[in-house]
Amino acid sequence: MAQAVLGSSSSSPLPCKSFSTDLPRISYSSSIIFGSQLKLVEFEPLYQRSTVSCKIPPALSLKALGETLRMTQELTNNKLKSLNQNGSDPFNEMKHRFLSFKKNKFLEDLECFQNLANGQAPKFMVIACADSRVCPSTILGFQPGEAFMVRNVANLVPPVENGPTETNAALEFAVNALEVENILVIGHSCCGGIRALMSMEHEENSSSFIRSWVVVGKNARSSTKAVASNLSFDQQCRHCEKESINRSMVNLLTYPWIQERVAKEVLSIHGGYYNFVDCTFEKWTLDYHESSSEGKSGKFSLKDREFWC
Repeated sequence: MAQAVLGSSSSSPLPCKSFSTDLPRISYSSSIIFGSQLKLVEFEPLYQRSTVSCKIPPALSLKALGETLRMTQELTNNKLKSLNQNGSDPFNEMKHRFLSFKKNKFLEDLECFQNLANGQAPKFMVIACADSRVCPSTILGFQPGEAFMVRNVANLVPPVENGPTETNAALEFAVNALEVENILVIGHSCCGGIRALMSMEHEENSSSFIRSWVVVGKNARSSTKAVASNLSFDQQCRHCEKESINRSMVNLLTYPWIQERVAKEVLSIHGGYYNFVDCTFEKWTLDYHESSSEGKSGKFSLKDREFWC
């Protein structure tokens, strides 16, 4: 069933043409989670219940209601007209982007997209942060059909004992059904999720969904506190951003079907760190050696570290 929904296929799609994308420098504020401040907006009701009881003739009531609806519709139409005139309607811009994609990419490489309609065979499974400034397809140039992706807060991978999540559901499909050859965990600079993790004072239960999720990275937080306690909070967060990637890479090995394929050298686990302040990218690979003794965990280290700038 999952295969039918997600479009798995044993046929290998033709590769799409590459398209270059200019990535502008983006300014940020380290105190902002996911690049924007969270604001609680209080909506005032359109109608207030009156505390004074009075009788209104039905005809007059219907007339007033009709006038109110007319004025509401007129205000709505004027707002939409103003948005179109000012060119600030985000969906109007989105429409033009889609039509541009269809004309300049889809129709220009129609054979590739027709092949993709029959199935997918990506080589990469990418786990990235939900942060709007960190788009793997833009940064690394992934084209349709090249990478199966899941994005969550702080690009975390929970260990298998934590139970089902959308992240390990995506992993299961990518590894067992699509048989990807590479899993790439991408972290990034100024991560609000990691900042939330490092700001936690205690481990007690909380009603915050963010806190309940980022606690998955508590081991990265603990190791950061142990080795970088003399650094500033911002520097500790920077350290934890990379340490959490390594912890997620290790957590991947807690899934038997991942560990088995890594041991057989048909699946590789990689880490990546994107610094969008100066537009640099670090990449490294997990080197895993299965233990010869039954019941003992294997050994792992990091290798093939590269710095792209």
